[in-house]
Amino acid sequence: MTKASPKEMLPVIDKPVIQYVVEEAIDSGIEDIIIVTGYNKRAIEDHFDHSIELENYLEKAGKLGQLEEIRKIAGMANFIYIRQKGHYGNGTPILNSEAIIGDEPFAVLWGDQFTTAEPPRLSQMIKVFEKYHDPVLSFVPAKSDEDYNRYGVPEVKTIEDGIHEISDIIEKPGKDKAPSNLVSDGGYILTPDIFQALKETEVGKGNELWLVDGINKLKKNHKLYACEVRGKYYDTGNKLEYLKANVEFALQRDDIQKDFKEYLRSLNL
Repeated sequence: MTKASPKEMLPVIDKPVIQYVVEEAIDSGIEDIIIVTGYNKRAIEDHFDHSIELENYLEKAGKLGQLEEIRKIAGMANFIYIRQKGHYGNGTPILNSEAIIGDEPFAVLWGDQFTTAEPPRLSQMIKVFEKYHDPVLSFVPAKSDEDYNRYGVPEVKTIEDGIHEISDIIEKPGKDKAPSNLVSDGGYILTPDIFQALKETEVGKGNELWLVDGINKLKKNHKLYACEVRGKYYDTGNKLEYLKANVEFALQRDDIQKDFKEYLRSLNL
């Protein structure tokens, strides 16, 4: 299903997953967006670029609503694209971005996961960062026992409502060994010393460079904070979660929810 198309471009109804991620960043005040891509991911760049031929066709066909949406996508932000080089693993794209980011704090979001929240997840995290000036990671309460086998779980001390100080992060500990009921939903605000931390980090499981290993090194000089996000997390890299996202979003759409509800009822589940 994703051999011909990047998983970040899989649609939730009629919008690719990565667009939900980008919209969250923009709604949180982010203007410059770095997208680290790899083999067979040119479709991501094309999606956020102008398509003169398509725009001309839509204009001539009188499809002005679609034309407006296409132009809106291309003008959403200042997009910068980098090809991933180096070890496999989710720490490598961060290192690849160092020359562009420089010495400023920055946010990291994964292209196949998103969280719907009001205010946006990243806005909630920025508020925490502006108060404490140390790295902030986002977490949501586990929805099932299986979540503890899929995601990182922090060991925390609560310092105020929805904000916790992190003493450790354990990757996929399982329910019995989980130090809290929170699981990572893939949002980070990091300080530039993460770059040196990652350079000093050895490759880990699967011979990959893991961001969490670099973050754990930051504990020597930083406090780490967990922002317990009030929102709904969607991990579309998981087949079942991807299907759930499409069902839930379809039921929220004024243009299709009525017919879709009737269809679901007809299944006699």
